[in-house]
Amino acid sequence: MFVKVCGLSTPESVQAAVESGADAVGFVLTKSPREVSPEQARALLAGVPEGVAAVGVFRHETAADAVATARAAGLEWVQLHGSRTPEDVRTVNDAGMRLIRAVTLGAADGEFADWGEELLLVDAAVPGSGEAWDYALMREKGLAGRKWLLAGGLSPENVASAVEAAAAWGVDVSSGVEASRGVKDLVKVRAFVAAARQART
Repeated sequence: MFVKVCGLSTPESVQAAVESGADAVGFVLTKSPREVSPEQARALLAGVPEGVAAVGVFRHETAADAVATARAAGLEWVQLHGSRTPEDVRTVNDAGMRLIRAVTLGAADGEFADWGEELLLVDAAVPGSGEAWDYALMREKGLAGRKWLLAGGLSPENVASAVEAAAAWGVDVSSGVEASRGVKDLVKVRAFVAAARQART
């Protein structure tokens, strides 16, 4: 089970995610309550050991601008949200970066196809709502055998059942491990990673 903890903004939250065994950590480099600057992300990166993916998260930026900002932050991974094209994927791949492409549950069927990204992330129909949804709907998306992450409304309490319902390859959490909007609860971070590790697909 691949586990990513996103929206980290303090050394303490990075440490909690890493020490809990998260496979990836995410730094939001776009307009958001969780936004950090490239300089802040670079500083936080010091707490990320080799073998843990450090991801720059973008929404409105062009693929080229996302690559440039991720590089400025010292990151090797880019996560693109919003309306994207296969050309965006090629831009990131051609730059030698690793890509997570995010789509929503309500995206057109063609957006669930393999465009050449390393990982696909599937979020709720209304991203950022923090509300749980019918994760079993993912079994209809034809992602069996693909590397993809389930996101949206996940928490320490429901992640195991969500993974089982969706047959997810991995999970991504942000608001589900927060004490308040944009502020991580370190106990919840640790509990989420532990619960995800016990999930069965």
